[in-house]
Amino acid sequence: MTNPTQNSFRAAVQSGEFLITAEVAPPKGGDPAHMLKMAQTLKGRVHAVNITDGSRAVLRMCSIAASALLLQYGIEPICQIACRDRNRIALQADLMGAYALGIRNILALTGDPVKAGDHPDAKSVFDVESVRLLQLINKLNSGSDCNDKPLTDGVTDLFPGAAVDPQLKSWSGLQRRFERKLEAGAEFFQSQLISDFERLEMFMEKIAAGTNKPVLAGIFLLKSAKNAEFINKYVPGVNIPQGIIDRLAIAEDPLKEGMKIAAEQVQLAKQLCQGVHMMAVKREDLIPQILDLAGIVPIQAVNS
Repeated sequence: MTNPTQNSFRAAVQSGEFLITAEVAPPKGGDPAHMLKMAQTLKGRVHAVNITDGSRAVLRMCSIAASALLLQYGIEPICQIACRDRNRIALQADLMGAYALGIRNILALTGDPVKAGDHPDAKSVFDVESVRLLQLINKLNSGSDCNDKPLTDGVTDLFPGAAVDPQLKSWSGLQRRFERKLEAGAEFFQSQLISDFERLEMFMEKIAAGTNKPVLAGIFLLKSAKNAEFINKYVPGVNIPQGIIDRLAIAEDPLKEGMKIAAEQVQLAKQLCQGVHMMAVKREDLIPQILDLAGIVPIQAVNS
């Protein structure tokens, strides 16, 4: 299966463009209509749509099937693959299957703990973690499985990325993990939700500088003060500043204020790193408006 959009994200990375991706969750059920509707609103505004894989250990359609559906609509996916639910045999099988379906971009993740999700009694696997998964992808790309046995029916050509959290408390731990993912073959990095842009600047200057691998800052649409307070309480490592919570609390239209805040953060990120990863849970259709507020022109206009 071939698709004209399938390598455009890689091309944008390699040409040094300011990268824009957006996160869309697969459906909880067999009907992908809402997911496809949200993804289609992002056409021409993002380089790729990031499809989650059991994020927060909550059951949804598998990311590979959802990514394959996006390809049918001419939308390039970044398919998340998490290690929580599969052993190394299943991971390799899924990666080969994803490649055969035309999926090229993979975000390698360890995965959120089962206890955080809606099936807390399920059994975790964690046979490997994200660094080993990156190594495994590189082996498949070079024509062998993780036991160094040749792939007899063709190699893969997957473009792997990894997650990074510049707000991690342990600076040495952050550096060590980032360097290990680089060595394992990560071609791009997607950050967690960024609330401390001074910390992001330090990370870019002291750890990511000179790597020539793009870092996409996670930008989250806050819909209300209550939404921001919820994130502070339940999302580890994130601390939405009180000033932002106060702005949302006194705003006549909190959602519009949240869009303005997100646009300001896109502008901040553009001065510090090579891209943004937009997260607007259940309101992905607002991402083009946020990009407009931030002065980000449509991708077709950049490439024409």
